[in-house]
Amino acid sequence: MAEGRVRPSAEDIYESVKRDAHEELERPVPALAVSALFAGATLGFSGLASAAVLSELGASTSAHLVAAAFYPIGFIAAIVGRAQLFTENTLYPMTLVFDERRHVGVTARLWSVVWAANILGAFLFALLVVQSSALTPSIVHELSKLGHDAADGGFQPNFWSGVLAGWLLALVAWLIEATDHATGQIALIWLLTFVIGLASLDHCVSTTGQVLAGVVDGSVPFGRFAGWLAAVTLGNIVGGTAIVGLANYGQVRVGE
Repeated sequence: MAEGRVRPSAEDIYESVKRDAHEELERPVPALAVSALFAGATLGFSGLASAAVLSELGASTSAHLVAAAFYPIGFIAAIVGRAQLFTENTLYPMTLVFDERRHVGVTARLWSVVWAANILGAFLFALLVVQSSALTPSIVHELSKLGHDAADGGFQPNFWSGVLAGWLLALVAWLIEATDHATGQIALIWLLTFVIGLASLDHCVSTTGQVLAGVVDGSVPFGRFAGWLAAVTLGNIVGGTAIVGLANYGQVRVGE
């Protein structure tokens, strides 16, 4: 950052994102997989927190607002804890790919490992929540209902919902590079992921925990889950890469 500047410029943030991307791409596959598994399971608490609120307060508009306020908890834990989240990686390594095409191969490896481990973590969380007696039946029912409602749509609405969610999550990844303070990072994560919860946008990791809860208890057919996941994952990639990634690449690189 230039001396005397109050806040980092877009160029400063871009270079910080690239430094973090280099570090992530150099991590061995087992480390990526374990970190992503933890992130996938941890994001399950976002849906669980919302389900617990709805179980206590009902399905009113005010209850939905309170549930959305608690929805960011899983994102805060995973992102501040630097766990591997697929939608963050639609931005970080892509900044390198835009500048240097030689990173395409390792980026594809990163995406494959992190996405698969995120989904596995979400499945293990859903299995624990539904099959164990850790939670009251009313909370499990609400979580499964959230998953059923999320998956109850066609490819096009699920895709565009995923685009908006991927856009917001990539913005989170971009903006937290502007501050080193945990308090500021938490505030940014909460504000942007609150919108995801409030608007019931589809995210290929956090919402997957909800939909898989429905798969485990039998209310969501596996085929519907697979179609939903494909649409949302594609939407998240477009929102993170094609919108946030390219836009910030453009504002930094165009005109140099």
